[in-house]
Amino acid sequence: MASPTATGPRRAPESGIRRVRRQLPTSPWLFAAPGLLIAGAFILYPFVSTLVNSFTDRRTLVPGEFVGLANFRELLHDDMFWIGLRNSTLYVLGVVPALVLLPLLLALLVQKNIPGITFFRSAFYTPVVASIVVVGLIWVWMLDERGLVNSLLEAAGASPVGFLSDQWLILLSAMAVTVWKGLGYYMIIYLAALANVPRELHEAAAVDGAGAVRRFLTVTVPAVRSTMVLVAALSSVAAFKVFSEVYLMAGPSGGPAGEDTTLVMLVQRTGTGLTGRVGYASAISVVVFAVTVALMLLVLRADRKEES
Repeated sequence: MASPTATGPRRAPESGIRRVRRQLPTSPWLFAAPGLLIAGAFILYPFVSTLVNSFTDRRTLVPGEFVGLANFRELLHDDMFWIGLRNSTLYVLGVVPALVLLPLLLALLVQKNIPGITFFRSAFYTPVVASIVVVGLIWVWMLDERGLVNSLLEAAGASPVGFLSDQWLILLSAMAVTVWKGLGYYMIIYLAALANVPRELHEAAAVDGAGAVRRFLTVTVPAVRSTMVLVAALSSVAAFKVFSEVYLMAGPSGGPAGEDTTLVMLVQRTGTGLTGRVGYASAISVVVFAVTVALMLLVLRADRKEES
């Protein structure tokens, strides 16, 4: 019987751990590469490009030259910029408290397991998945001078209300749309937080004689306080960057004499078109970014201060 031909010493098979160790330096980057490429192309590059353009006088069809802080100095003397900053700030002050409190109350209502509650949960969440354009057009139709709401007011003997013609009513109407559309989204976040609140705490408070309001303030609110901070941060950033709701309610001009223009609307109006001032619009965008970061830091600092 012939013996097998010797081909030299055989290497012992590598263990699985050693093979994994040899692959570690490059394998994670290969898995992360698609996400990093997408983030770089659609987030990092536009951010850096906007930051660079804010220091130039670039236009849509003209590369532009470096002008330093000229765009930011111009902002200080631009009346429309201050109008946009005022409206965006008022939007945050009007929308954020409602989106912090109302979804929590709504989550408490739909948390109960009673017959038919699934229908109400779905109904409250439906505006979230609806297109903002469709939602805005529906509200415009309802609040128009000859819309549903004014028709009901006239039928009741009242005078029609200029929801879409008065400066402040336009802003309030847009806020109502934002709150109505965001209720279901933040309700889901609160439902997840309420599911982790021990029932024993409510039972103990009830035994001590605490009513529903007392239990809400002493048990529910402290238990979901971190979630309330999260909702406040998310809703404040979204409210300061509002565009679609006000654009649909006030039109491209931003309401009467442009008095309902927000900062993001000003960016769109200034930086688009064949003669758009891309550099100036980029400077406004940088201001919007800085304010949104400041809002988030302010909310987090208030939360830490309360904890301490």
